Amino acid sequence: MEEGMTLWDEIEAGTYDAADRPFDFVDEGERTALICEADEEMREKVSVSLSDMGYQTTLPATAREALKNMRFHVYDVVVVNENYGRTGKEANAILDYLENLAMGTRRKIFVALISDAYRTLDNLAAFNHSVNATINAKNLDDAGKIITQGKAENDAFYHVFRDTQRKLGRI
Repeated sequence: MEEGMTLWDEIEAGTYDAADRPFDFVDEGERTALICEADEEMREKVSVSLSDMGYQTTLPATAREALKNMRFHVYDVVVVNENYGRTGKEANAILDYLENLAMGTRRKIFVALISDAYRTLDNLAAFNHSVNATINAKNLDDAGKIITQGKAENDAFYHVFRDTQRKLGRI
């Protein structure tokens, strides 16, 4: 990586490659999820939960691959471990990317943060990290229930906003 360039800047500078697209075809109304978790067992738990909920999942092996996938697709749900793709004290590139998205795009994505440090559904920690929900790693067996509850709360919170946007023809 060049000096002063972030991982996202490096990916943006690259050329178009159809292989970077996460899906060849997604039916209208089909829900998609991106799971950014390095631990195989934890990733499998989340993947099975989301698949059971009807989501098409993408399981990138690296943060670079995840960012390439997000370059071409706005996911409905993103589940990211706070340490995914980090080496040392650098920031989490996935969380940085999501935090800097245009607000209209970001509101379409439900982001859940997997953490060893925060308790499940800790609203203050979620707000602090610009995510919609937190999931403690110890509670990953209940990931489907947690995401369902968090998503329902998020949908209720933004219901009036989205309804107004629809009426104004903006979504």
